[in-house]
Order: sequence, then structure tokens, then C-alpha cells
Amino acid sequence: MARLQSQAVEQITEIVNRYKGEGTPLMMILSDIQKEYGYIPLEVQELVSSLTGIPVSEIYGVVTFYSFFSLTPKGKYVIGVCLGTACYVKGSQLVLDKFEELLSIKPGETSADGLFTLDALRCVGACAIAPAVSINGKVYPMVQVGQVESIIKEYRSKEAN
Repeated sequence: MARLQSQAVEQITEIVNRYKGEGTPLMMILSDIQKEYGYIPLEVQELVSSLTGIPVSEIYGVVTFYSFFSLTPKGKYVIGVCLGTACYVKGSQLVLDKFEELLSIKPGETSADGLFTLDALRCVGACAIAPAVSINGKVYPMVQVGQVESIIKEYRSKEAN
């Protein structure tokens, strides 16, 4: 097992202990860890396994199956571009391509400065405002390629302040 800082081990142990009485605590444990750290690397999965007795293979299977869990750190701003049918036919692929070009990353990657992670999403249920883009829960409706640069600048300017 890779070496985790003692503070992280204590915090993860506390999270696991919160759910000692639960019959199936894994999702709650992983959810709390994801909220706290933003991702769940293998060394954390190994620690959870040793604390709960749940095999690492089962934990890894859950982490990789559910899209809201991540094995790698995400950027401060997670950009989700919907590629569901309604968004796609209204140009969301072109919007995604523009984000890729301007940020120099592909879906699933994080920018070198750690600010942005780009995700290609399946239907997000915002068909009436297609194409939809979400950034940390804020939804941008009817996004056109020409708006992408100003959206990125909006978030970069938050960092300058």
C-alpha cells in the first residue's frame, strides 16, 4: 500500500467508523471520501478494504462503475458537456471540441494548471435548453461555440481575483 499521510488515514478511518453499524456501508463511505478529497485513489481503496474487510476488487469495481467517483484528482472547475441526443443535434459536440481546443485537454482529463476537468456527459435531462453545459452545478443553457472562450475566461478571472 502506498503511504498516506497520517492525517488522511485518521480522517478516512473516522469516515469508515461512521458507518460501522450499516449493513452495506461501501457507497456511503466512498461518497464521503469523494466529497472530502475529490477522488479515491488506489491507496485509499486499500485502506478502506483493510478497515472494512471488503475486497479491494469490489471497492475498485464500485469506484470505476459509478461516474461520480473518480480515481484521479479533478480540476477546481468540472466542465460537463452534454452529448445526449437533443444536445448533440444542436451542436454540443462542436462545443466540446472548442473546450478541448482552448483547454488543451480531452474528456476525462484535467488542465495542466489544475483548474479545469472536462467531461463528456450523456443526457443530463436539460433537453429544453440544449446544448447544455454545467460547471460545478451551474448550468449554461443553449451554449454556442462562440461562447466557450468567454465561459473559460469567466472562471479564469475568478482565479485572478
